[in-house]
Amino acid sequence: MLIARLIADTETLGDRLAVAMEEIEETGAEVVGAGMLDSNPDVLELEVDECDAATLRRVLDAHFPDADLLIADAPITLPGLFVSDMDSTMIGQECIDELADFAGLKAHIAAITERAMQGELDFAAALRERVGLLKGLSAATIEQCLDERIRPMDGAATLVRTLKAHGAHCVLVTGGFHAFADTVAAALGFDRVVGNRLAVEDGVLTGHVIGDIVDSTVKRAVLVEEAERLGEGVVSLATGDGANDIPMIRAATHGIAYRAKPKAREAATGRIDRGDLTAILDLYGIPRERWVTH
Repeated sequence: MLIARLIADTETLGDRLAVAMEEIEETGAEVVGAGMLDSNPDVLELEVDECDAATLRRVLDAHFPDADLLIADAPITLPGLFVSDMDSTMIGQECIDELADFAGLKAHIAAITERAMQGELDFAAALRERVGLLKGLSAATIEQCLDERIRPMDGAATLVRTLKAHGAHCVLVTGGFHAFADTVAAALGFDRVVGNRLAVEDGVLTGHVIGDIVDSTVKRAVLVEEAERLGEGVVSLATGDGANDIPMIRAATHGIAYRAKPKAREAATGRIDRGDLTAILDLYGIPRERWVTH
């Protein structure tokens, strides 16, 4: 049995749903249930039997390309573990690109960042190249960048605080830097931070990263480690937007791509393209009166 929940334009929902259900059943599958959630009446839930996830995803993508979506192979229950990327997921910026602007290198470094997030470059090599270009930049610029440039994504704090209030352990894991992530995590309510550390000497960046780089392998390992620590059967949720997040997204019970690059979107079992991060709470069926907004 597959469960699909989606949030779509209600004005056309009925017509599109009828066509999608007919197409699903033409594949030999059976739609055994369809209706709006009692707890969140903007969310449609479908129960589909004798269907594989790829087929269901194909049909829903065709008829609801603009919908926020989550597909699961078991009843959708709240996560006990939430692991998220930071840049362009929990915050609306790429920290290294904004930091590069203070060195007059934003366009050059942002182009490398984009290629890395699209999966066109090796992440670790691309990170070392970008950090190397920042050699000599004053470390004091980091605090200025945080204050002036870095802002949480819409709904980020409500998402983290609500999941925590419902029992989730929340981890921010980033290919970016502790110098930014520690502040972001504290503001949003994360329990743990995993990230890279910029080397600083005499008040300036040396152009190097201290220790091993947090890449896609490390992100996945953090999710697996935390899930094992929490115990067998824990439901895990991972969110991210780039190629570096794909292994983590695939390893989670529910992997949701947030306004993501095509490769990450394709790898995920869910996506948010339409709403802000609180759409995840809607997909989980958490009534809005139980959201933690402060």
